[in-house]
Amino acid sequence: MKKYLLCGVLCALLIGVAGAKNTSKQTKEDGKDTGAYVFTDKVLVPVTPVKDQAKSGTCWSFSGTAMAESELLRRGKGVYDLSEMWIVRHTYLEKAIKYARLHGKANFSEGGTLDDVVYIVDRYGIVPETVYSGLKDGASRHSHEELSVALKAYTDAVIGNPSKRLSASWIDGLNGILDAYLGPCPEKFVYDGKEYTPKSFAQELGIRRDDYVVFTAMTHHPLYTAFPLEIPDNWNWSPFCNVTMEELGRIVDVSLRKGYAVNWASDVSENGFGFREGRAIVPVESAAEIPAADSARWKGLTDDEIRKRTLLKTGVLPERQITPEMRQQAFDRYETTDDHGMLIMGVAEDQNGNQYYKVKNSWGERAGRHGYWYASPAYVAGKTIELVLPRAALGVDPGDDAFRIERCGIVLS
Repeated sequence: MKKYLLCGVLCALLIGVAGAKNTSKQTKEDGKDTGAYVFTDKVLVPVTPVKDQAKSGTCWSFSGTAMAESELLRRGKGVYDLSEMWIVRHTYLEKAIKYARLHGKANFSEGGTLDDVVYIVDRYGIVPETVYSGLKDGASRHSHEELSVALKAYTDAVIGNPSKRLSASWIDGLNGILDAYLGPCPEKFVYDGKEYTPKSFAQELGIRRDDYVVFTAMTHHPLYTAFPLEIPDNWNWSPFCNVTMEELGRIVDVSLRKGYAVNWASDVSENGFGFREGRAIVPVESAAEIPAADSARWKGLTDDEIRKRTLLKTGVLPERQITPEMRQQAFDRYETTDDHGMLIMGVAEDQNGNQYYKVKNSWGERAGRHGYWYASPAYVAGKTIELVLPRAALGVDPGDDAFRIERCGIVLS
């Protein structure tokens, strides 16, 4: 994710932990404070508390561990605070090795994809935050600006050395930098009175990459096939299962209805993504785009007046009707990029009865609505780069209308 961004009827679900503490009453009050949207939560999947990635482009790790923590809650394993920086540290290592093997002809930055978290857990295990925080010298907030520059400079120097050969010790040097900034990795640790290795801890928690599936919706590849999506942060060439834009939305709805949170990568650089307002929408840009239901209130306004109103960020705004063609065009023009990873964990309605998805972010509790955002279905349809969720969320329920995503091996009910 980009460094400047710091990378039917649904049944009600119980809120299991303090992390989902935003009640309907609280969100209504927050909406009044902004003078705009008033959101009422309808469905909440249990999640752990909001965290802060601070000055690090590691949103993908925060959203991925948030999904894993939510899954542990759903499965009755209890409340866990997993180490995001354990994932980040090993991803830096893997990324540097691939960068070197490609002679520097690849992206090497702080960003990553949502699949990276379960990929790293499979290879290196996982540890609790109390065992490995990635914070040193009394620091309380993450700052990777110097670290990312140092890693890139070192790896470039190794690749470009005059001998044109790589020694066996260059990875030791890389690990030395990672140890200096993030701390050395423990081989064993004690948690709740029991000794673990990172891999045995992951096995006990039951976090496996094969249990998750990655989705996108692009028209430049065949439907229902898996392909490495062409985004800079997909350094690991992770395969994405290609579905229709409508199916992408249904995947989210089905998962939330069954109590599964959805890991979500999206573009958050649009005007409709309000940092303080805690909402993500796709406002209309001209009179021709206004839906019939909103035409009376916006009648007679010029296109320029409509654009000015959407910039004010007050009052509920009409949204554009997203099509697959619009979605693909925005991706091809670099208007929709893999900016940020978050966790979709609920459903809400605004004061007019419109549906939104409740999203847990990783910018701390001061951002948005105590760290949460509300994204419209139009925003999710138009700006989603990828979704990651457990395969178990997409099984067939008796009585449901089911359709198959045949070649991806998924049955969606």
